[in-house]
Amino acid sequence: MYVLPGPISRNEQGRLEMERRLEILRSYAAPATIVDIVDVEEGPASIESLYEEYLSIPSTVDLMLEMERKGYDAAILGCYGDPGLDAIREVTEKMVVVGPGEAGVMAAAMCGYRFSIITVTNSIVNPLHHLVEKAGVGKKLASVRAIETPVLELANDREGTIRKLVEEGRKAITEDRADTLVLGCMSMGFLNVAEEMTKQLGVPVINPGKISLKMAEALVGAGISHSKVAYLTPPKLSLGKVNSSAGLLVRKESSTSS
Repeated sequence: MYVLPGPISRNEQGRLEMERRLEILRSYAAPATIVDIVDVEEGPASIESLYEEYLSIPSTVDLMLEMERKGYDAAILGCYGDPGLDAIREVTEKMVVVGPGEAGVMAAAMCGYRFSIITVTNSIVNPLHHLVEKAGVGKKLASVRAIETPVLELANDREGTIRKLVEEGRKAITEDRADTLVLGCMSMGFLNVAEEMTKQLGVPVINPGKISLKMAEALVGAGISHSKVAYLTPPKLSLGKVNSSAGLLVRKESSTSS
């Protein structure tokens, strides 16, 4: 299941976009892999800051729990910043949960000596530096560059977006000494520009959507999921006191000291 942490299906345009993304995801998948897509009922329309990432997490965590209960083998967190990835792995048990940010930089670290991330706006540059450090591949990061185009405007001028991506990618290669590039936004990935950029720039360009799906397939196929020693189940959940992340919240009028 590809889980979108934003409620994009609330109008006809958004529903069509979800259908388009599902078709693309299914084109990436192996013949025996069944891929579905779902979005949260509430949250930010797009995610371009830590604030918006945090707003998206509660609804996304609950939706991920629902997907595990429905029997999905794997879920992809549909935002490059991986908002709530650790929390989702804490509350799920066996379902493989892939974060595109983590998967993308891990793949980039395998493909060369130094990689750069090309993302949307400067507001997400610092969080992506933090994401790379958290993934443990900070020594291989050459730079994080932004094309200064908001998420919701990327598809308005696809050719213009590609020009900006190629321009920043070329700077990353020539000025920052990067030998591999990662698209630091899922909407960039769904523009299907990675192959074209690879041809123009002569270095691997990693599509976070495609690498996430192939990583999910690989982990499920190998029978491997996240370690519950690393991502301990929250005590309240392990005691069976609540059955969703919302159950962990306590209203002020009913709270007690502990």
